[in-house]
Amino acid sequence: MAERRWRSGAGSPDRAAAERAPRIYTRTGDSGFSSTFTGERRPKGDRIFEALGATDELSSAIGLAGEFSSEKGHTFVDQLHKVQCMLQDVGSNLATPLSSAREAHRKRTSFSEKPVLELEQWIDSYSEQLPPLRAFILPSGGRSSAALHFSRAVCRRAERCVVPLVQAGEADPNVAKYLNRLSDYLFVLARYAAMKEGKEEKIYIKPEP
Repeated sequence: MAERRWRSGAGSPDRAAAERAPRIYTRTGDSGFSSTFTGERRPKGDRIFEALGATDELSSAIGLAGEFSSEKGHTFVDQLHKVQCMLQDVGSNLATPLSSAREAHRKRTSFSEKPVLELEQWIDSYSEQLPPLRAFILPSGGRSSAALHFSRAVCRRAERCVVPLVQAGEADPNVAKYLNRLSDYLFVLARYAAMKEGKEEKIYIKPEP
């Protein structure tokens, strides 16, 4: 039975696999519109999708920083992975504009203050181990540190995209708070990574006139 099924054209392994695997492309965005979680169709240039894109870029940047940090054996890599998971929840909230969300939508995509408080705890823990900050630090300090600084800069941009949505009542204020704390966390973590690796942090020196 099984041998005959695989021999037939309709039941070949390649075709069966193709029928099971969902297609990556949907063609639904070819006209320049995309859907929110609430089912709205909005232009891809809508500020909701700008914020979602910036958050996606942030997760990618953190993923790269995490790979560099993992190569150096840093124990905070698990925290970075947790942050990436939280950014998925950030995206869910952003993709659910409150102006069109039903109660069921809001319950599924709400964003609490708990992750914000956790970031603050992490920031305090690392800050206590760092030397005092006496000058403006340039992104540097080795690959791990520099990648974390880059992630911080992307995070600031994501926050700038999210704040107008919060001010317009389309996103939860805790999302903006989370991104604000996250940029501080990434800054402190970049300094911590440089310190643990024994790398020098470059500081700003005013050029001679």
